[in-house]
Amino acid sequence: MTQAMRIGTLDVPESAPFLLIAGPCVIESLDAARGVAETLRDITGELGIPFVFKSSFDKANRTSIDAFRGPGIDEGLRVLETIRDTVGVPILSDVHDASQVAAAGDVLDVLQIPAFLCRQTDLLVAAAKTNRVVNVKKGQFLAPHDMTNVVRKIRDSGNDRVLVTERGSSFGYNRLVVDIPSLALLRETGAGVVFDATHSVQQPGGLGDQTGGERRHVALLARAAMAAGCDGVFMEVHPDPDHAPCDGPNMLPLEQVRDLLETLVRIREAAFPHGAIA
Repeated sequence: MTQAMRIGTLDVPESAPFLLIAGPCVIESLDAARGVAETLRDITGELGIPFVFKSSFDKANRTSIDAFRGPGIDEGLRVLETIRDTVGVPILSDVHDASQVAAAGDVLDVLQIPAFLCRQTDLLVAAAKTNRVVNVKKGQFLAPHDMTNVVRKIRDSGNDRVLVTERGSSFGYNRLVVDIPSLALLRETGAGVVFDATHSVQQPGGLGDQTGGERRHVALLARAAMAAGCDGVFMEVHPDPDHAPCDGPNMLPLEQVRDLLETLVRIREAAFPHGAIA
């Protein structure tokens, strides 16, 4: 990490190899979410990687009106709070409207702003005022330097604990492309820089009434981002992605997470042997 950060009860030191934000796309049940959280906690604990569990209580920007959205804010926050208290990890979820922020801020350790909403001033200011860590996904329609003003909205609202997440840029119809130098440009915002390895391989609307994806490229892009010096990696993972209710084509199978994280740790050590990230 380029700077130390406290996330809930977790201290993320500068010496940490990187921060991992991971979990299933959406909350399916308490037992399913807790099982993933426990597995990820154990793996990251062995590897010395700070870990934040992610799962959405509401997927508000689905391709189809018939798509599964999750349990909603009340039940979703109850599940996430239970995971934080029983598994012992910080928790992150998305907020889509300023009206959700107060309730979410009472429970979550990190409030995430979806890419499509990254310029919504009222939402950013409300999230900032919770004094929780705020993770903003860079819009697929924005250049990296455009995030400077996004970060400033949060900081000028009194909150310096900000992460910005690269998740690919629109490239023609139903395609995203990852510009690796954007990670260096995002660092100029002064925020911690996270790379979203799974949403970056999405094909928005690529299956007609569903989003497609190229799961096979997740590890490749994560390795490139780690070599480029990102502070964290965001990955949606699932025990059985092919049967997940949303984002299955781009989620990483849970059984593949350990091998990838071990590789990323080795890349970080080789690329930045003294810990400093340019």
